[in-house]
Amino acid sequence: MARRVTLALAFTCLLAAAHAATLGVVHTEGGFVEGVSKKIGTLSPQYLDIFKGIPFGLPTKVLEKPEKHPGWSGTLKATDYKPRCMQATLPQTDVRGEMDCLYLNVWVPQSRSEVSTKLPVMVWIYGGGFLLGGGQGANFGDNYLYDGEEIALRGKVIVVTFNYRVGPLGFLSTGDANAPGNYGLWDQHLAIAWVKRNIAAFGGDPSNITLFGESAGGASVSLQTLTPYNVGLIKRAISQSGVGLCPWAIQQEPLKWAKQLASRVGCPVDDTAALANCLRGTDPRAITVAYKLELGNLQYPLVYYLAYAPVIDGDFLPDEPRNLFSNAADVDYLAGVNDMDGHLFAGVDLPVINEPLQKISADTVQQLVQGLTLPKGSGGLTIAYDLYTANWGPSPSQELMKKTVVDIETDYIFLVPTQEALAYHSQNAKSARTYSYLFSHPSRMPIYPSWAGADHAEDLQYLFGKPFRNQLAYRPQDRDVAAAMIAYWTNFAATGDPTNGPSKVPTPWLSYTTHYGMYLEINNSISYQSMKQSLRSPYVRFWAQTYRNLPSA
Repeated sequence: MARRVTLALAFTCLLAAAHAATLGVVHTEGGFVEGVSKKIGTLSPQYLDIFKGIPFGLPTKVLEKPEKHPGWSGTLKATDYKPRCMQATLPQTDVRGEMDCLYLNVWVPQSRSEVSTKLPVMVWIYGGGFLLGGGQGANFGDNYLYDGEEIALRGKVIVVTFNYRVGPLGFLSTGDANAPGNYGLWDQHLAIAWVKRNIAAFGGDPSNITLFGESAGGASVSLQTLTPYNVGLIKRAISQSGVGLCPWAIQQEPLKWAKQLASRVGCPVDDTAALANCLRGTDPRAITVAYKLELGNLQYPLVYYLAYAPVIDGDFLPDEPRNLFSNAADVDYLAGVNDMDGHLFAGVDLPVINEPLQKISADTVQQLVQGLTLPKGSGGLTIAYDLYTANWGPSPSQELMKKTVVDIETDYIFLVPTQEALAYHSQNAKSARTYSYLFSHPSRMPIYPSWAGADHAEDLQYLFGKPFRNQLAYRPQDRDVAAAMIAYWTNFAATGDPTNGPSKVPTPWLSYTTHYGMYLEINNSISYQSMKQSLRSPYVRFWAQTYRNLPSA
């Protein structure tokens, strides 16, 4: 009897697999592409069509805008990730990736009986300080960080990831027309425009495209909503731990860094035309390794050493980001940070914060504040230091002092610029809605102090559903966080409201306005009490108003 039941179940599963809907060969503007159809589970199977390595641009050229891919003959087998764009390796002694790197990947959820149509589309932009990264993300074997499978299946959305140029090849600029910069942003725009034109063939809704990204990817999402080139292409956007107003998101002195790199590869530095032309004829590998991000014995805080980033070029970004929010008046926007986003930077600037047996002094904290407020001189230092140490009392604990360091860097580098971006968006919105969040699920890194909260990029594992893929490495509460994030994010992509959509959420998420400043705190115990107001408002007011209005030193 048992054997008969088992055979019946097996036969049922085979029938389901045989009749599962699949796109098969898809016709894009460049030609035919064929991915793979994947079945997940047996008794209640789910189905995905996955396409990896679809070209959207020609092989890139040094200091040149990307060019649209002209297409191919026959049927392209889109089954494997392509190399990321050329970038330095982590030790910064060699390069990885290729100049031929403008490829994208697509995950399409399917039902058992019919092919999906008019699905919301979510386009991921990766982070990495504008210096490194790839559309597939870091990997352990075949477990890639930015695998779109869980988001697509759980949220019933199409997920797209892609490559864009980083480092000097993506963002070196002479500050004038000889090498305007922003090549990585142009790559991103080319990918977004390709999705707009082609995603209907994959079952997506070209009128419902959501950009989402983290860190430099979050800042990129922000800038892509602000450029005039994307008006009408994007319906919604999500910025995680990065917006266009972050102090590292716009390079204000691009020529200084261009000259430093040019001198290292033997190019002239006194004439920007000669400098740019020389670099165009230089081995891109040499250009890539000519810049090294210093991570020790720094004279100033680490944030000042991120040399290659977007610039105000008068074209893609015609003005400072804060003056461009009218371009996003009809783009629904959701943005937030991790509660200890600055821990990564603070650990480089003051490694002592992660050493439980080593002590930190008030003078050390003051020196860090001095570095961050350098443009405003002693006036900025005094006010900032007094504000952040106001709760210390006469004998502050080591934990309190170290957490203060993290708070300072989190506020300055991530949280305050994000709150400013939300305010500008809300003030300029016409049809658009605005949502704010704070991710505070504590770090699971065993090498971190027990007081550490959610560090930079720790939200990614939950958003991409890793607790579901690796059951033994995560706790039930981690799966709760992952389920909530995916539900809120995909509901927002579907409807513009993270509360309403195909996925159930733990509690309603109220929209942000400058009057109430509502935000959702995301962790393993989301309830109606997780909806809060005025995120760190005294510190936001200081950096956004008091500090900015101080005279420059």
